[in-house]
Amino acid sequence: MRVLQDLVLAFRFLTRIPLPGKSHAPDELSRAAKFFPIVGFVVALGAVGLRRLLNGHLASPVVAALVLSYLVLITGGFHEDGLADTADGFGGGWNKEKILEIMRDSRIGSFGALAIGLSLLARFSLLSNLRFDRFPTYLIAAHVLCRWTTLPLSFLLRPARVEGQGAGVTLKTSVLSLILGTLIAFIICYPLMYLALWIPFTAALAVTLLTALYYRSQIGGVTGDCFGATNQLAEIAIYLCGVWVP
Repeated sequence: MRVLQDLVLAFRFLTRIPLPGKSHAPDELSRAAKFFPIVGFVVALGAVGLRRLLNGHLASPVVAALVLSYLVLITGGFHEDGLADTADGFGGGWNKEKILEIMRDSRIGSFGALAIGLSLLARFSLLSNLRFDRFPTYLIAAHVLCRWTTLPLSFLLRPARVEGQGAGVTLKTSVLSLILGTLIAFIICYPLMYLALWIPFTAALAVTLLTALYYRSQIGGVTGDCFGATNQLAEIAIYLCGVWVP
């Protein structure tokens, strides 16, 4: 069944969860993208369960460090790698060709190391200060919506280069996939937050639009690494919404 195959592909692509499957064609990945929010939901459920298991036994900073370690391990640092490559490219490149050349390099430079370090520090600090009653809702919303950002980015922008994983999704995401992916994210998050969902959704949308404008101005489109960078920034922005004191 194609729907099940696409769902399995979404998990195989975004996580290290061992699932059966074979190498995929580019058009298959673009179809699977609408299920990315479901992957975020399942990943977040594991983090919420770990938080509940450890609550009361360890101090909040220790729990936050363990939850963050789980999130990095279950995804294999996939999004962190994209953030690092994007930071290196935009930090060290002075034109489109040089930016893309640096982003293609598998080695991590100073800008990439700083980006990963700051991302981990920000998420650790925010998770440590996220109230117990807000932790499940904002963690789930963060991981559902940060993976949702791939859909509008791939729908709105052109691929910055013809090869690579990003080209397999960019401009191949249909209106139907965008709508379905958005509905899936809404169906998951709304029962948890009700009308308060507008806060994390606005944060995710703002990060998506701002990074989209930046990517277009610098490289004329988007790459797979850019998806990872926007993912990380959206996750941090939603955690920030959760700890913000009115």
